[in-house]
Amino acid sequence: MTLDDYRAHFNKTLAALYPEEEIISIRSIILENVLGLNRVEVALSRKLQLTPQQINELDTVLERLKQSEPVQYIVGQTEFYGLELQVNRATLIPRPETEELVTWVLEETTKKQPIEILDIGTGSGCIALALAQQLPNARAEAVDILIQAIETAATNAQNNQVEVTFFQQDILEADSLPRRYDVIVSNPPYVRELEKAAIKENVLRHEPHSALFVSDNDPLIFYRKIAQLAVNNLKEGGQLFFEINEYLGEETVMLVKEVGFSNVTLKKDLFGKDRMIRAVK
Repeated sequence: MTLDDYRAHFNKTLAALYPEEEIISIRSIILENVLGLNRVEVALSRKLQLTPQQINELDTVLERLKQSEPVQYIVGQTEFYGLELQVNRATLIPRPETEELVTWVLEETTKKQPIEILDIGTGSGCIALALAQQLPNARAEAVDILIQAIETAATNAQNNQVEVTFFQQDILEADSLPRRYDVIVSNPPYVRELEKAAIKENVLRHEPHSALFVSDNDPLIFYRKIAQLAVNNLKEGGQLFFEINEYLGEETVMLVKEVGFSNVTLKKDLFGKDRMIRAVK
């Protein structure tokens, strides 16, 4: 079988599951991972004869894709803010919206002065690592409830040669934080159970529910706790940043104000959805 034949087979197999543009993107990632060919090399090698081993590897991947497994988990990595990150079922796959949050933090943070940053619910470490890389004078720490996530984040820090201190903690059980910070940032669980029907199958079946979902009865539980900790552990003039549920923007702003922040800004993402909050102590 030629590479061109397999591309056609790949497209046909996934046609009922993914939009055409997504299939092309997935196919490019898989061919580069399995065959070691970039897009240009694939285009120039359409008549390449695949070996039985290569076909078997590609078929194995195709079966996993048919089960809605995210391609990032299949290849074990993804890109975030220019970083190559390992991801697995203990970590969420970083989203473009979270890159927007990182950009906002960087825009509001000085690069000249030493600052202390805490990322709560770090997962793969994407936020903490991106900020630490872009802010050379920062001392970055990050916390997650899952030891598997902490181990993955620490590996990502080592692989990208970025210094971040990681520790395990159930933030809902924390009475205080290790020190006072200039910036606290978090992308906590915020998808309500009632919103599950709108979530894609590949997310529901494969990504960690503990990092995604909250009960309908108290959907802002993490925001309340983190904001309370931030009020007591931010330095004067320190900043709290959240990624938020697009449907609960005003409610989250009100909660943060009730906790003790007066200067609170709600920001939309590139799609015009309420996505981020910044509060200044």
